[in-house]
Amino acid sequence: MEDLDPPRESAAAADAILRQLEDLGLTWDGEVLYQSTRHSAYQEILQDLLERELCYPCDCSRRLVRAMGSVYDGRCRDRERPPAGDRALRLRTEPATYRVDDRVQGHFAQVLERDVGDFVVRRKDGLFAYQLAVVADDAFQRVNRIVRGTDLLDSTPRQLYLQSLLGYPRPGYAHFPVLVNDQGQKLSKQHFAAPADTRQAAALLRRALRFLNHAPPAELASAGELLDWAIGNWDIMRIPAQHCIRASLFE
Repeated sequence: MEDLDPPRESAAAADAILRQLEDLGLTWDGEVLYQSTRHSAYQEILQDLLERELCYPCDCSRRLVRAMGSVYDGRCRDRERPPAGDRALRLRTEPATYRVDDRVQGHFAQVLERDVGDFVVRRKDGLFAYQLAVVADDAFQRVNRIVRGTDLLDSTPRQLYLQSLLGYPRPGYAHFPVLVNDQGQKLSKQHFAAPADTRQAAALLRRALRFLNHAPPAELASAGELLDWAIGNWDIMRIPAQHCIRASLFE
């Protein structure tokens, strides 16, 4: 459960997510791992990176970073005096290419220093960054297959780099196209998308399977029947190799 950012989270959100998964007939193995319980593990990793001089403090404001464009220009990297007060910690990148052969999207690669720049592993407010936390958690839980939306494909080379620095095994990846509205915006609360009504579990699952280019028989009426059919007929090669798909096409 990704609960790294308390100021932005509803206290009831985690329980609601788990209830919705249960409504859809989706279950999990063992106890749910909450990132909010993993701070000591993240700090240990961060300390290791600091001792190896792979991180440095940065006091650049968000406005200044936005003005740099899409790539952080490394202006805090070699400062003789670290900035005082609250500051972020950035990970030094290198001019090496990190590649992933994604099972849906195909080949994707970045030269991190050129395409991303040194990236944040601990925020200025003291909270751990997503990139560090997910790499640590995937290794801790022995995750060997990561399936997620294409909005996170761009994060993958950074995570591969962290995995290599920390000696973690590399999982396989599959990035599915995300649903967007007619303006091309990802369906989310931020863009005022309606919440999923999991009381209509079978209808939602059928729609999701259609979105993934799988066509379950019309006579399947329950969530359980649809999931059983999907497991038996799953073919990842049928997933569209697109970054996004308009949701209105499946209404």
